[in-house]
Amino acid sequence: MAATQTFKKVLVANRGEIAVRIMRSAQELGLKAVAVYEETDKEAFHVMQADEAVCLGPGPRLDYLNIQRIINAARKTGAQAIHPGYGFLAENPHFPEACIDAGLVFIGPPPEVIRNLGSKVIARQLAQDSGLPVIPATPTLTPGAPGEREALTFAVAHGYPVMIKAVSGGGGRGIRQVDNDRALRGGLKASRSEAMISFGNDEIYLEKRISHPRHVEVQILADTYGNVVHLGTRNCSIQRRHQKLIEIAPAGLEPGLTAQICRAAVEVARAAHYVNAGTVEFLVEPDGNFYFLEVNTRIQVEHTVTEMITGIDIVREQLLIAQGEPVSFSQDQMVERGWAIELRINAEDPKNNFLASPGVVLVYQTSMGHGVRLDGAIYQGYEIPRHYDSMMVKLTVYGFTWEEAVNRLARALKGFLIVGVKTTIPYFQQIVTDPDFRAMRFDTSYIDQHPQLLEYTEKEREVDKMARLIAEINAYGKNPYAQ
Repeated sequence: MAATQTFKKVLVANRGEIAVRIMRSAQELGLKAVAVYEETDKEAFHVMQADEAVCLGPGPRLDYLNIQRIINAARKTGAQAIHPGYGFLAENPHFPEACIDAGLVFIGPPPEVIRNLGSKVIARQLAQDSGLPVIPATPTLTPGAPGEREALTFAVAHGYPVMIKAVSGGGGRGIRQVDNDRALRGGLKASRSEAMISFGNDEIYLEKRISHPRHVEVQILADTYGNVVHLGTRNCSIQRRHQKLIEIAPAGLEPGLTAQICRAAVEVARAAHYVNAGTVEFLVEPDGNFYFLEVNTRIQVEHTVTEMITGIDIVREQLLIAQGEPVSFSQDQMVERGWAIELRINAEDPKNNFLASPGVVLVYQTSMGHGVRLDGAIYQGYEIPRHYDSMMVKLTVYGFTWEEAVNRLARALKGFLIVGVKTTIPYFQQIVTDPDFRAMRFDTSYIDQHPQLLEYTEKEREVDKMARLIAEINAYGKNPYAQ
């Protein structure tokens, strides 16, 4: 049991929508929120929302990853705690170690938990020791020719396709499917290189590919008193290249299977001596067999759908647990109601291989109403920098039934307008009208099996016409179509 560690000011070591979201919960608890930023990010929305802000350096990106500068910013502002958000330093065990050494509270799991669960190999072993089913896989592969031989032997034993995965990190990086010996040899080198660039660790392993699974995850909360609770399931199956595009809660599994998976998530968290918020991920086969996948030791992008159907503020719980409080509810008090769907609206061009589309937001018209939540970090006139993640805003909707949630999502997308950059809004408009999506017939192969979703839409025509009109107004100083 940890001692109570009351704090009055929290530094958020992140940017964008997650920084804003954390600040809101902190401020509701009466805490002061400190933002950090790079010079290339000084116009960012999270800087405006904070009670005070500190520039870390010129940027881009490197200063957000500079642990000592973040610690110095906390000392300078008198912040007693640091929340890492997701991405950047959130899953780097050296960060909580540095916070603890500096006498600061790290709002997340202990460093040894992050270190152990950050290794997919160690996490798999922990799951196996807890009696959970895991996907057949190799140990960490030896570099060079010996590792190649180990991989080829595994592929022969289990058959193609197989997955190459990075031992560290997440977000789909370092993961690739290979279908033959030649692709395997080349993929090993490419995955090592990508893993080293992304995570500073080039360790990889091989895993049997599960065909047409659903990607299901369980949100958990754990405190220092030994309480571990789950907040139900999420379905994150609609992905592109292992990057989630749409998240849904609950996962839509039959009740007995849901109960099994949630119990398994709690067992893994207990075995890992978990503290704070985390997510346990699984793959579920069409026949209902499920396998442990990994544990994400941080708040997730998609936590909003869980909050919508449970009414529980997960970030608030994180802050209270970090102050030594117990989880504020029991498992019996956790009640799910209805359905929630979240979309990641990115500055990307779906028709150009989802290439990032930085630029100035000329028009930003949101669509609200009953059951609609926005978590965003842009505003009209904001220039989306090319140096950072392309996510602009998360759109989350709630409905008492699945049909109501989908219809509300369609309505919200119709009224959502961003002009100046390419966005994923028209792409999502196609998805919400797709019969398979409406019938919840989807797994991780959904995007590949629905290429028609990239057809040109009325929404794109509307946005393109408005962009041309604004360009002409800017060029001529008036509306050329006005009488």
